[in-house]
Amino acid sequence: MTVPSRPRRCVVCHRPLGAEENRWFPFCSERCRQVDLGRWLTEAYRIPGPPAARETEAAGREEGSAEEAGGEGDGGGGRAPTGGAG
Repeated sequence: MTVPSRPRRCVVCHRPLGAEENRWFPFCSERCRQVDLGRWLTEAYRIPGPPAARETEAAGREEGSAEEAGGEGDGGGGRAPTGGAG
């Protein structure tokens, strides 16, 4: 059994979209496309859930970069220094 298709509507203004080829699909016009982009850029659209800890993520990336910048000859990485009293 097939389900009858519902008419498609613009995701911003909800106007019915014509059956013809639409270059702005799923929007009805360039304006609605720009409105949607603006909503994403101003964070008007949000994904439900706990907010990400942006400061913690940035600090973790900075620490990782500092460790990588140290190179191999720094004695880091849990290895004991060589050539000492033993």
